Amino acid sequence: MTRKTRTDAEDNRRRILSVARASFASEGLDLPMREIARRVGLGIATVHRHFPSRADLVTAALTEHVAACRADMRAALDDPDPWRALSGIVRRFAEHRLRDRGLNEALFGSHPAAAAFAADRREQARALRRLVDRARAAGVVRDDIGVEDVRICLAAIASYRLTRPAAGLHRLVDLLLTGLTGQTADHQLPAGTARTPPAQP
Repeated sequence: MTRKTRTDAEDNRRRILSVARASFASEGLDLPMREIARRVGLGIATVHRHFPSRADLVTAALTEHVAACRADMRAALDDPDPWRALSGIVRRFAEHRLRDRGLNEALFGSHPAAAAFAADRREQARALRRLVDRARAAGVVRDDIGVEDVRICLAAIASYRLTRPAAGLHRLVDLLLTGLTGQTADHQLPAGTARTPPAQP
């Protein structure tokens, strides 16, 4: 292989990944590889030379994004404020919902093309449980809140139709967080501060 051939191949790979990332983000992981090839301006055989299967392409296209999500979760676990950590993860999930449909499918869905990220999904699930348990122990969420309740919130966010205004999704997040805490969604309770019970009529 000549130097020019190698350079052309590397350039093609970069172009395929760039288009795949944008396409998966906006349209999800079911977009046909043939359509990605068309958008890049290459033949499908060229795309398959670089990425023999859809799973190979999905993995390569989303690896950086998944790594960023891991970093977000590590930062949340390191945050000394249990409420800020938990609510921040929920809000970042909503931001990813707006910007990257494919990433949500890879990390929080069951799309077969995202099998390479199964370990990441399990790790994210364990980390989320730790965030919820810590928030409950600190008294910054209701005593009856568990990780399944937070997963219900994430499912509601994931089901939000992206054809609607983004402001509606932000409002949904505020309402969901209010439901978890019994406080206003932007109220930052200090770590270890018990939630104030509602006044009795």
